[in-house]
Amino acid sequence: MGIVKKKQKQCTTLEKRQGEVGDQYIYVAMDSETKLVISYKLGKRDLDNTIEFMRDLSHRVTNRFQLSTDSFRAYSFAVDLILGSKVDYAQLHKIYAETYEGEKRYSPARIIRVETKPVLGNPEPTRISTSHVERQNLTMRMQMRRLTRLTNAFSKKLYNLQCAVDLHFFYYNFMRVHQTLRVTPASLFGVGKTCWE
Repeated sequence: MGIVKKKQKQCTTLEKRQGEVGDQYIYVAMDSETKLVISYKLGKRDLDNTIEFMRDLSHRVTNRFQLSTDSFRAYSFAVDLILGSKVDYAQLHKIYAETYEGEKRYSPARIIRVETKPVLGNPEPTRISTSHVERQNLTMRMQMRRLTRLTNAFSKKLYNLQCAVDLHFFYYNFMRVHQTLRVTPASLFGVGKTCWE
């Protein structure tokens, strides 16, 4: 998550309705084997953006696949509406311990339990995971200064944040050699070769 211009709690009612100021989330769909980021969407964490993200994903992946998400409620509706029978879908729900007031600001709460819930199709229980996307979230925070927590380097315009996100994913997919794969995710997936030859 990044912010544009100001934090969400400081936004006026009109700014909240327009959606270009305040908290902005980055939806990410990633292939767990090649680590290729297949689709991403920047915007508010709401039903409309979730549906738009799933619609983009459905155009990019044509065969049946397994999908895992966190337990954000809009995912269930959007996945059923857009992907329906072409996906085996499950949600991962993390339950956190209570945190002391001083710990809330700087560190995430300790996870005490993780529950998986099959939602559509027949997802393989051993493959229900959001770990790769969570690692991608860390990579984004480390490589994009404007996403660093407690910083004054946040974006002043939504367009600027969108450009930074676009540049990050182009570099990540096509240029950065993944440490464990020893190639770029795009090379392993078999896309983008004609761009460089």
